[in-house]
Amino acid sequence: MNKTKIICISGMIMALYIVAMLLTTGFAFGAYQVRIATALYALPYVFPFLVLPLALANAISNMTGPLGMLDVIGGFFVGVVTAGGVFLLKKFMLPRWLIIPMIIVAPALIVPIWLSYILNMPYFALVVNIAVGQTTPAIMGYFLTFAVERMKKHEFKSFGWRE
Repeated sequence: MNKTKIICISGMIMALYIVAMLLTTGFAFGAYQVRIATALYALPYVFPFLVLPLALANAISNMTGPLGMLDVIGGFFVGVVTAGGVFLLKKFMLPRWLIIPMIIVAPALIVPIWLSYILNMPYFALVVNIAVGQTTPAIMGYFLTFAVERMKKHEFKSFGWRE
């Protein structure tokens, strides 16, 4: 895939992430975080180049949230760890279903580091809350990889795209 296609796909996914976060802001920030946009963290399983764009999209979307600059920086870090972890699952040929715990566990363990400070709540309570909130997006992301992989194989050929 050439650089132009990579940039186009990266931009579209970043825009999709940011729009999804804007549309779900009411339940995407705070102690319980149901971030539907984090389902997109599964995409580096199909498109490895999306690790940094997804992390950047998370940081940008956190600028619109109520939690401040600490959440912006932390969001970028969580994006790199989570999307990078998904990429590593594919690279080391680990089972695809591990996408689900990756998208649940990485944010659940990392986000409370600063969120407990900002919200003045216990770390472990936030770990549980965020893990619960990440469950739905993690399952969605798992199934998203099948759909995108299928589309990549079939639809891209109709556009004349080659790997």
